[in-house]
Amino acid sequence: MILECRAVLFDVDGVLVDSTASVERSWTRWAREHGLDPAAVLEGVHGRRSTETVRMYLPEAQAGEGLRWIDELEIGDAGTTVAIPGAAELLASLAGNWAVVTSASRPLLEARLAAAGLPLAPVVVTAADVSRGKPDPEGYLLGARRVGVPIEECAIFEDSGNGLAAAVAAGPAAVVGVGRGALDSPVVQDLAGIRWSGAGLRVDAVLRA
Repeated sequence: MILECRAVLFDVDGVLVDSTASVERSWTRWAREHGLDPAAVLEGVHGRRSTETVRMYLPEAQAGEGLRWIDELEIGDAGTTVAIPGAAELLASLAGNWAVVTSASRPLLEARLAAAGLPLAPVVVTAADVSRGKPDPEGYLLGARRVGVPIEECAIFEDSGNGLAAAVAAGPAAVVGVGRGALDSPVVQDLAGIRWSGAGLRVDAVLRA
């Protein structure tokens, strides 16, 4: 499969890096310390900014401290993050025409990428750069503008429900779901077998189309 595009926009967690265990450990501890059901909290954290999750469970007067604490927990556990198979090779094949659009903070993003041995993108959009997080498409539209390529000529890689909704709403040339939990089409297990061809992305390992 050839996906014609001029630039690529990536989510990070679940797409470039596997941080699931770290996320779940950190949010489970956070939930228990606030007298909350960890399962309920974990159900909504993927693909959502921490500030929005925190404000779902804590009153405004406690939200700032709650956000500071979950950031500290996640950064402290970021060393367990590993790269998704094929991520390093795919990023190395790109020619500066890519960005990451993440719900994480900049320090957390940098910690996870460093732990996974992946480079920082030439263009970065983090939680602090947008007024509305995923599933709103604001982050992806901003990422395309910063790369300097119309969103209609970008491909987006996402894994979570919130992220895929944001990607589709942005209106790119293509949306690629990563992992068996992804809901969009086409879906790939990981990034192995995907490379920049010069005029787009060559995808050799489609799970479901």
